[in-house]
Amino acid sequence: MKIGELAKRSGLPPSRLRFYESSGLIGAVQRKANGYREYSPQTLHTLEIITCAQQAGFSLEEIRRLLPSADQSPRPHDELLASLRGKVAEIEALQQRLAQNKAQLLTIIDNIENKPEGMPCTENAERVLTRIRGETR
Repeated sequence: MKIGELAKRSGLPPSRLRFYESSGLIGAVQRKANGYREYSPQTLHTLEIITCAQQAGFSLEEIRRLLPSADQSPRPHDELLASLRGKVAEIEALQQRLAQNKAQLLTIIDNIENKPEGMPCTENAERVLTRIRGETR
């Protein structure tokens, strides 16, 4: 299939397809006599894997290591599972950091909203900043 059809079926712009080709993420593309690229049906499957992996947080270099090699031999099962488990651990660590950040922001909001009666905003801001500084030490 030509690049326009592949772009339409994959939902990716042709420029990205050319980038993936030049990066070696999709296999060697055959060119017709007129110079047009001719992509195999397997390319669409590879693009789906790349897109899914990027959405899961994998970098293009990580994806390159997970994709079948040029001779279409799959990566070792254990290597694939280790990569997937590693990404899950990264996501869990990020979730933990985000939960901590959220809790800290909610505390700040609460401190701002529940300032002592009659306290000017500037004085309350200083009070909140003093609390934040004390918590981060």
